[in-house]
Amino acid sequence: MRRVVITGIGLVTPLGVGADFVWGQLINGVSGCGPVTRFDASDLAVRYACEVPQVNGLGGGGADIEGSFDPDQYMAPRDRKRVDDFILYGLAAATQAVEDSGWVAQTDEDKERTGVMIGAGIGGLSAIADTALQLEKEGPRRISPFFVPSALINLISGHVSIKYQFKGPNHAVVTACATGAHAIGDASRMIKYGDADVMIAGGAEAAVCRLGMVGFAAARALSTGFNDDPTQASRPYDKDRDGFVLGEGAGVVVLEEYEHAKARGAKIYAEVVGYGMSGDAYHITAPASDGDGGFRAMRNALKDANLTTKDIQYVNSHGTSTPLGDEIELRAIERLFGDECDGLTVSSTKSAIGHLLGAAGSVEAIFSVLAIKNSIAPPTLNLHNPSIETKIDLVPLKAKPMEINAVLSNSFGFGGTNAALVFKKV
Repeated sequence: MRRVVITGIGLVTPLGVGADFVWGQLINGVSGCGPVTRFDASDLAVRYACEVPQVNGLGGGGADIEGSFDPDQYMAPRDRKRVDDFILYGLAAATQAVEDSGWVAQTDEDKERTGVMIGAGIGGLSAIADTALQLEKEGPRRISPFFVPSALINLISGHVSIKYQFKGPNHAVVTACATGAHAIGDASRMIKYGDADVMIAGGAEAAVCRLGMVGFAAARALSTGFNDDPTQASRPYDKDRDGFVLGEGAGVVVLEEYEHAKARGAKIYAEVVGYGMSGDAYHITAPASDGDGGFRAMRNALKDANLTTKDIQYVNSHGTSTPLGDEIELRAIERLFGDECDGLTVSSTKSAIGHLLGAAGSVEAIFSVLAIKNSIAPPTLNLHNPSIETKIDLVPLKAKPMEINAVLSNSFGFGGTNAALVFKKV
């Protein structure tokens, strides 16, 4: 079976834009959560979110800070009116990843052997909500002909493939909050099985809008108790956690067949060695109380990697900060690792960036790879009073320097869909 490595990465997150900048923010314990800035949230139960900081001063803490997202770098203003922000974020992260990789598909064969698989959990929610209101107020003649392609999830892959003339597999994953992880896992298998030599893979989301906020709040999934201090709201494993904080952004990687990467002298971040999937078959939103679905996904990923729990130093958990899910996942990790829990390091980077839904799995996969590259485990912010007794080191408040050779990254989604990825130092 062909080996698959990561040769490029791109990030658009509530901590900023660009892998190096975002990683520095993450390791230094910066929170990307703040008051909602892009629409009036004064009548909502939740008035905070993890927005991508923009050069116009909106989102993530205000004025034009270093690392802010500049849409002009990735798409002309006229074209931006024709896409929802989730497509813009996905295209931006993909552009960063492709440029970081140094891969240029010059020949017809190169183009045909390079594919794209970038998904989203919800897609163009803002575009759909705004267009529905416009239809009611202004009538059908005012609806843009670009409305449907502005909201379709597979159009991130479409835009990326058109921009770079990548003519290999053109696909998209939609598995709620496991989307980004499934995209990387599925794309890696396309390379393993010979369907492509290079795949641009990941997830994007831009659901921080009124409809998104009220929808998740109505489902009692969102944190609601920190309107006066949003940076404290995302607190996985802490006794005061009360739900996840809605986030937005994108994470995209360039996956490449190992010999192909080596032949062109590409830098290699890590190898994708394991991918596991499972279904809870239990409930549309809640995980099975015994955590068996997550347990089986992790077990399957380790089996695929031909590794044991002794080989894993760090787990980037799904860890959303919900009262129910955090404990269920941690108990599943304990069940899998057994005696190896004593000395195991687990943290939730959602404590810094919130829950990016369909982008969460790919962003966290990138964080996992950077943990290997930089020999440091990111912290779990706001973990002052753990509600769960465990031998596992949950990395409270401060990053943990350590040697990391292999990482397990978890992503779970509504409908009981689970994905786990294993990355290893090359």
